[in-house]
Amino acid sequence: MDATALLSALLMGVVEGLTEFLPISSTGHLILLGELIGFQGPPGKAFEIAIQLGAILAVILVYWRDLIRIGTGMWRPKTLERYTAESLFLAFLPALVIGALLHGPVTDLLFNPWVVAVALVLGGIVIILVETRRGPPHIHSVPEIGPVAALLIGLGQVVAMVPGTSRSGATIVAALLLGVERRVAAEFSFLLAIPTMFAATVYSLWKARHGLDMSGLGQIAVGFVAAFAVALVVVRTVLASISRIGFVPFGWYRIVLGLVILAWLGLSGLGRG
Repeated sequence: MDATALLSALLMGVVEGLTEFLPISSTGHLILLGELIGFQGPPGKAFEIAIQLGAILAVILVYWRDLIRIGTGMWRPKTLERYTAESLFLAFLPALVIGALLHGPVTDLLFNPWVVAVALVLGGIVIILVETRRGPPHIHSVPEIGPVAALLIGLGQVVAMVPGTSRSGATIVAALLLGVERRVAAEFSFLLAIPTMFAATVYSLWKARHGLDMSGLGQIAVGFVAAFAVALVVVRTVLASISRIGFVPFGWYRIVLGLVILAWLGLSGLGRG
């Protein structure tokens, strides 16, 4: 395994860790980075699955105490843990059903840099508008997110099937519109990522089962560790600072990045025909 291949894997893992839990689209960034550096991972889907698994494990590590508490307390009626578990299940349900039905067509039709760039710009505009025009929040903890709000957040997550939209961005925006406080919106998005990303990983493994190839274990290991370590820092940093800084900076970042990509695509002709 040459140093260039390992460096490419490191970059892809770092970008996965940086972007998976921020409202800026991990899929979009990975598609674009892959185009820029001409990334060639191991055959099959092993690398993509590995870096996503690294990101999942990072958020599990951050929330392991909460997950144990929810898992043991969800069986008791009228408890905060029961309400949290019900909300997470209802929010996960639309992605489970609709995602399974539309994953193939969406992947075939929309996974290209032009779609990513446009989605980045539009998503950035939406984030800024929502952050600057929403009213005072009235939901200040995850257990307060009721069944209807949870289901609506889950429907928002389905929109993120379009590359460049961002799963975390879609869920956070939906939560903000429903009156959820910023930090709680981010926390619910992180918790919802666990079943959603785990299901997506299992689904990817099943779909790619005949083509999986564990050659290139060096790339896989480097990408996995990078995604895990960076995602761990990102999740903790967001939880500590998001109430103060808000989501508007991410909106502007998306707009600028999307416009730069559109200009680059227009000048280079990349993705045409």
